[in-house]
Amino acid sequence: MIRYVFLGTPAFAAVILGKLIDAGLPPVALVCNPDRPVGRKQVLTPPETKKLVVNKKLPIKIYQPANKEELLALSPTLSGMADFGVLAAYALIIPDSFIQSFKSGILGIHPSLLPKYRGASPVQSAMLAGEKTTGTTLFMLDNEVDHGPIVAGRELEIGNSYYQELAEELAGTSAELLVEILPDFSEGKLIPQKQNHSLATMSKKFRTEDAYIEPDDLEQARGGDLLKAKEILQKIRAFNQEPGAFTFIEGKRTKLLRARIDDGKLFLEKIQKEGKDPCDIRGGNAAWNVDL
Repeated sequence: MIRYVFLGTPAFAAVILGKLIDAGLPPVALVCNPDRPVGRKQVLTPPETKKLVVNKKLPIKIYQPANKEELLALSPTLSGMADFGVLAAYALIIPDSFIQSFKSGILGIHPSLLPKYRGASPVQSAMLAGEKTTGTTLFMLDNEVDHGPIVAGRELEIGNSYYQELAEELAGTSAELLVEILPDFSEGKLIPQKQNHSLATMSKKFRTEDAYIEPDDLEQARGGDLLKAKEILQKIRAFNQEPGAFTFIEGKRTKLLRARIDDGKLFLEKIQKEGKDPCDIRGGNAAWNVDL
């Protein structure tokens, strides 16, 4: 039996965890963030990974430490249950002593081709840079960010994907790779390879203002400025759905959700005015044809 602890919280991690479970490789325990108030009514809501385990009624122990100290306090319990950890999109910084407590360490999942795009937003950063491909990397955690030796990796074409689509595809690819390598990894048959740190690049944590598009730039892109059209389309794809690329149209803050480039011009296909539902644009670039 492969004994591991899964550390992960959001939808990206839930996709991976679900595919591991479906492949007959469930963890002995799940570590995720505490339940949080969500929405206008602040309803206390469990993380996506916890929802998955609870809904499937699986005999997987669930731990929800609120901070690094609580995580460290769990270290003897978790390392006593499992030989190693698998980490995907877990919000807390993992102390080195916690990593070392597992006999075989912690196997991290990072949605980029390391050493490129280490850090908080690898998928969006690759999209904004106009990369044609990205991928996923399985690596051994150490005391630096996305720095440890690589166990396995797989490339993926970005194509015309929007962020949410690409993130889900990367999660699926990560899970497939894990399913392939976990038996050999658990038996110590794989030898991690040191990253070429001279090629490392970092991704930053994006803020809402990073998704802003100047109205004049948008009009130039719609009018035939191909360079601006490409830049704006990259933003629309990378920041979909949250925080959402946005601009101001007739004084209204408006999210730009879908677009395409035809004949060098940017055509908006779906927008969302603040406080309203998303709506499709009709009639091309001649007019907005939408109730703003």
